Amino acid sequence: MARISHPRVVTIHHIVDDGPHPWIVMELLPGDTLQDRLARGALTPVEAAGIGRQVLSALRAAHAVGIQHRDVKPSNVMLRADGGAVLTDFGIAALQGSTSLTATGELVGSPEYFAPERIRGHDDDPASDLWSLGVMLYVCVEGVSPLRRATTLATLAAVLDESVPPPVRSGPLASVLNALLVRDPAARPDAARLDLMLAQVESGTTPEWAWVTVTEDTPPASPHPAPPPGSAPATARSGAPERRGGRAPVVAAAVAVAVALVAATALVFALRDDPGTPSAGNTGGTGGSSPTKSAPSPSPDGKSASPTAGTGSAPDADPTDADTDDDSGDAPSSRDLTGNWVAQLASTEKSAGSAARDKQANAPRGKGITNARYLDSDDHASLKPGYWMFYVSGFGSGSHAVDWCRTRGLDSNSACVGRYISDEAADRRYLCSPAPGGGTKGRCTRD
Repeated sequence: MARISHPRVVTIHHIVDDGPHPWIVMELLPGDTLQDRLARGALTPVEAAGIGRQVLSALRAAHAVGIQHRDVKPSNVMLRADGGAVLTDFGIAALQGSTSLTATGELVGSPEYFAPERIRGHDDDPASDLWSLGVMLYVCVEGVSPLRRATTLATLAAVLDESVPPPVRSGPLASVLNALLVRDPAARPDAARLDLMLAQVESGTTPEWAWVTVTEDTPPASPHPAPPPGSAPATARSGAPERRGGRAPVVAAAVAVAVALVAATALVFALRDDPGTPSAGNTGGTGGSSPTKSAPSPSPDGKSASPTAGTGSAPDADPTDADTDDDSGDAPSSRDLTGNWVAQLASTEKSAGSAARDKQANAPRGKGITNARYLDSDDHASLKPGYWMFYVSGFGSGSHAVDWCRTRGLDSNSACVGRYISDEAADRRYLCSPAPGGGTKGRCTRD
């Protein structure tokens, strides 16, 4: 941590690892914490955006040297006399490499600010800090913590499964919050894009980005499913449906754990593994249920291509045609999806194993979707690597994909989105989502 030298990061002079607990010698910063400031009232969207940019610059400096903070929250942000924000308390970052969620029998970090993927044991992505930043900004402007519950277990469950209440006091910052608070880390804006978004809010200008169009009655951040890394065939937008990571049953393992909090976390996963609750577990987004579309039995190589609906034509006349064909026969290679749009139903981390993949592959059948397929996101630069993505292909635009989703009753961001497939990482931004009351939002056509 001493490698970080940045005006928005507290200076770490020395780390002493002697005795039962490590000690950190750091810069003394006079002043109040952001938590103290919020006790006197919420911030305006412009004020929050300014502080958000300063904290983001601190996180970018840390991420540049391979360090994640893992506990971004108001009490860990100091405000200098001039109002400048300084990110402090890298104590949890000091534990990196030991355990991601617990240490010495205790929960590490603040559950209400945890990113969903951290609870699932995957905290090696800087996007986790951006989720925490999003929750912090939500608290700054809305005056309440959106996912805090009465108990730690209930809070962890809320972070994993419950929708984030739509922001009502955030004004132009609402779109930023909804873009950040999606459960799929791949669907969140990266640090550079986030800085641009916050800068436009801070300046008071009309945001030029249409990453996600948000209004007061837009579904909470959780509804914004950011299709995980893998995205359905055809051109789809960069914000995929919310992914709710795999729900591996770990109750048995929890019994062997002596720490109550660890067992509680395991229980949350077990509860989420209930087949009765379809989870977008593979669709990013801060909340919302997992897509219900079922995919045909996965092919042996685990890379079935788009459904028989085709790979490039847009089913304008009858989007329902996309799933009228059975899944018999060989599906085209997922490479044939390049340059096309698909309807993304869900995604699952490859690290969850083949059992989790096959379970998700069969889920769409429950909705009568027999032509769903899955692909390996590693094969397409427009998708975040490391996922199996489940989709239906055969759409000429993201809007056509969303229209088809609606004909199947999948009219929320957490259930189905249009995504563009290509070999260009820059195309991750092409994500088309259902808009409240009809229509679409996001980037629904390829420029």
